[in-house]
Amino acid sequence: MKTALSLFLLLFTATLTAQKDYEALGKDYSNQTKTTTYGKDAKTGKYCDIRGFKMYYEVYGSGEPVLFIHGNGGSINNFVKQIPVFSKKYQVIIADSRAQGKSLDPADSLSYEMMADDYAELLTKIGVPSANVVGWSDGGINGLLLAIRHPEKVKKLIVTGANLTPDTTAVEPDIQEWAAKIFTKMKEQKAITPEEKKDYKLFRLLVEQPNIPLADLHKIKAATLVIGGDHDVIRPEHTLAIFQNIENAYLWILPNSGHSTLVVYADEFNKKVDDFLQEPYRKIVFKGRFF
Repeated sequence: MKTALSLFLLLFTATLTAQKDYEALGKDYSNQTKTTTYGKDAKTGKYCDIRGFKMYYEVYGSGEPVLFIHGNGGSINNFVKQIPVFSKKYQVIIADSRAQGKSLDPADSLSYEMMADDYAELLTKIGVPSANVVGWSDGGINGLLLAIRHPEKVKKLIVTGANLTPDTTAVEPDIQEWAAKIFTKMKEQKAITPEEKKDYKLFRLLVEQPNIPLADLHKIKAATLVIGGDHDVIRPEHTLAIFQNIENAYLWILPNSGHSTLVVYADEFNKKVDDFLQEPYRKIVFKGRFF
């Protein structure tokens, strides 16, 4: 079975047809993730004992720390278009989340809260008191929870394609139905291999989690950039609700974009995130004037 992420990339980089050849772009990105050394760099890669498993991570560059968190079924190499850009002026910290990539975890349980706590401990153990956090899809969920559960660890937060609930108020119905059907088939299997067990945990995440109350977003005080595509798998109105419930937030909806905002619009994404990290958050207060 293909991993959740590879299926997501197939769906979300090839669905739109205007202006760009998304199918070709998706294939090119897939080839880049296969040939890159990111995620398998023998000189840079390390393991850290984190809460019952060994978390694989890599660090590139120097400067202000930026933690990148990948999506469901993904790994370090998913940020092949970001690592070489940001490592020129930042310390890029990137890891394989629990039960994904090289961060093997045979335990049955898996939750976004567990993964957020993992990243908080990783930062502590590698001597980084706090970092800017960039999360894509499930990584965005982890980023939100990291800012909620460990606010001292997050300087600024950028999330793209994140959701608070797993139902159709947040997720497009066809995608929710697709994940639910696969998960149901997995539950009906009598025998399951270790690889299938990992996929089962990841699809269970998609179907049953997250469950983050809107009120919890009020706990986030870090300046936050909330991103989504106008044709994202996450409904734009849900992305808007996330933005509206974080005190110091900006909203950026990319036109003609699906879930893979940082792949399809890599140059624009990288510049927007860099600008956000470099500039102080500006709260606009209207006093009878518009500007």
